[in-house]
Amino acid sequence: MAPRKGRLVFVGLGLHDENGITVSGLREIDSADVVFAEDYTSTLAAGSLDRLAAKTGKRIETLDREAVEDGTRLLDACNEKRVVLLVAGDPMTATTHIDLRLRAVKRSIDTSVIHGASALTAVPGLLGLQQYKFGRTTTLPFPQEGYSPTSPYEVISENLSRGLHTLVLLDIDAENSRYMTAGEGLHLLMDMERRVGKGIVSDTTTVCAVARAGAPDCVVMAGRVKDLISADLGSPLHSLVVPGKLHFMEEEALDLLAHRTRH
Repeated sequence: MAPRKGRLVFVGLGLHDENGITVSGLREIDSADVVFAEDYTSTLAAGSLDRLAAKTGKRIETLDREAVEDGTRLLDACNEKRVVLLVAGDPMTATTHIDLRLRAVKRSIDTSVIHGASALTAVPGLLGLQQYKFGRTTTLPFPQEGYSPTSPYEVISENLSRGLHTLVLLDIDAENSRYMTAGEGLHLLMDMERRVGKGIVSDTTTVCAVARAGAPDCVVMAGRVKDLISADLGSPLHSLVVPGKLHFMEEEALDLLAHRTRH
């Protein structure tokens, strides 16, 4: 069998806007026959893909969630063409993209990854928290009728029992331009506390919030739930961190870098 001419390259766009892409990522776009993008696992500032298309001279087609998860159209394009899939942040932080890469490999399609900056490392770094002291990451989904899971609360509880911090990612509904805010996320955690009642989240619990990591107007805050729940952090994307046992240097970082409120 003759080798396939096609290839699938996952390119991370990094944080905030089109300027977060690496030089290697730009080179991959330049050599691509087809460029797709998705914005349901994460997203960039408005207009970022349009500006990237103008900068590279390439047409960028945005695929919706169904098209990416199904993968048929994208993988079929790889039979004879060099295809780039653009993803905000780092492509391999989402299981959807790992699954897509595995399916490509099973079809004998060559794949490669150009990594990008991710909130998984940027948010702890902005807060001055130590990466190795984080436990499992969790995501707070928008509640729906008949669906309001408490699993994020359980992840936080498990991490706290081990003295570990928890990065809490907040839900994205890109198709409806709906992005969960830090305040909404804290309201959900307080509701889970009322329902489960393990005593891990209260008005005086210390939490951290980061808005628009990587942006010039990035906001980094730490303080009590009752203070941050009503704080205006501005436009998306927002993330939360529930700290576990803090090292003295982390304590200082929350005071100096995140302007922690204690009283």
